[in-house]
Amino acid sequence: MKVFSWPVRVYWEDTDAGGIVFYANYLKFFERARTEWLRSLGIEQSRLRETTGGIFVVGQTSVRFHRAARLDDELLVTAAAQETGRASLIIAQQAFLKSSQEPLSAAGPPQGAKAPSGGSAAALAASVGATLCEGTIRIGWVEAATLKPARIPPIILEALKQ
Repeated sequence: MKVFSWPVRVYWEDTDAGGIVFYANYLKFFERARTEWLRSLGIEQSRLRETTGGIFVVGQTSVRFHRAARLDDELLVTAAAQETGRASLIIAQQAFLKSSQEPLSAAGPPQGAKAPSGGSAAALAASVGATLCEGTIRIGWVEAATLKPARIPPIILEALKQ
């Protein structure tokens, strides 16, 4: 399974009064990583809506929290296709505390992290510290105008096989 990672820094807006990441914000971090993962595969969601008339919607989440992230922590958030169906995808996601002191950059993951093009989970594990949160997200493909379920366009399924 190819794993994509995306760097995230924890800001004040992500925390509660104690400087701990508010639990629901992990879902925001997961959403950003999924969006950037799809973008790295050449799938831009706004363009898909324009060209296919469809969009992805979240249908189900399952999240397990292990440790708290804190203000100013640097995280690596992953996304990987766990199961691909005709109308939905299950994506495995994790948020890790970044272990190296190398600063995060807008250009993508730091040296040694999983490159956006994908690779093994073992290579990623070498660049991260504690697992903070993990979960699965089921996203379904729907017609944007009606929100009725539809088949995922073949161009997306092909991109996911890369």
